[in-house]
Amino acid sequence: MSKAARRLGMHPMTLRQWALDGKIPFTWVGRVRRFSSVDVENMKRGSDSTVSRPRLELLYARVSGSSGQESSLEAQEQELRATSTGTVVKVVKDRGSGPKENRPGLNRVIAMVAHGSVTVVRVTHEDRLARFGVGWLKRLFAVYGVTVEVLHPKKLGGRDELLEDFVSLVTTFAGRLYGMRSADNRRRLLAESGQCSEEVRAR
Repeated sequence: MSKAARRLGMHPMTLRQWALDGKIPFTWVGRVRRFSSVDVENMKRGSDSTVSRPRLELLYARVSGSSGQESSLEAQEQELRATSTGTVVKVVKDRGSGPKENRPGLNRVIAMVAHGSVTVVRVTHEDRLARFGVGWLKRLFAVYGVTVEVLHPKKLGGRDELLEDFVSLVTTFAGRLYGMRSADNRRRLLAESGQCSEEVRAR
């Protein structure tokens, strides 16, 4: 993969994503992807116009908490910058739960993709972009000729991946449930404190 990416003048992660999206054929030799020199040369000659496009990177970092965790955001940005092979156009830092769809940072990412301001969206881990539905985001970005690169891709498959998704789903709903209970408890305590205040004033 590294040799083929070098001949095409692109990052290996971009070539990996193209292979996953079916843009270039490959075969497995053990656990290694192999690319035909004929396919590489055909693509190099311009069969795909994306090859000649400048590499404009958008770096996306996210944490779940609404406050704190600045060190995690900085660490994600530094790791992405250190592995950058193009021009970093924008760094978007977001706060919010992975399953939450309406995140301000994610909305900015989608807007920049649709505007044509970037050619690559890069994240350290896939779940930084979204806990679920990353495949749909990749398909949406591909419509605009933008690829998603994950610095540390998942190595799971089959039952392990299904189990991880299940645990993530349970964790998400458990967090929401506890949050609802906390909010209910706060409202109950406030209501009780207000009632106590009225009783004191009545006395």
